[in-house]
Amino acid sequence: MALPEVNADQALGMVSFGLMQRLAQEGHVDLPWLESPANADADRLRQLRQRLELTHLAIETGAPLTTADVSVLLGAKPGTERVERGGLVAKRISRNVWRLSKKDDSERYDGFRRRL
Repeated sequence: MALPEVNADQALGMVSFGLMQRLAQEGHVDLPWLESPANADADRLRQLRQRLELTHLAIETGAPLTTADVSVLLGAKPGTERVERGGLVAKRISRNVWRLSKKDDSERYDGFRRRL
């Protein structure tokens, strides 16, 4: 069986790609386009950290958010005017405009008990 002929540029590309993969797997460089099992965990952690930082920033600044933004930050699309999830409250200000805040103890909601 004859080996396919490879020109010098292709050979250099294959060697460079192999070196980049090895460096990324060992953690020497961050190359997000090279997917490997080790990078998958690091990528998940990076995404979680970014989501938490963006949530903190949205709460601290009180910046208006779109429904899509709230969906990403809360992890679920809001279905009512006021949505609570994981200690956060998203309140609809107007159409497609939301404000995110922390849940206060005074805002405690117990969906299983009715107050008479």
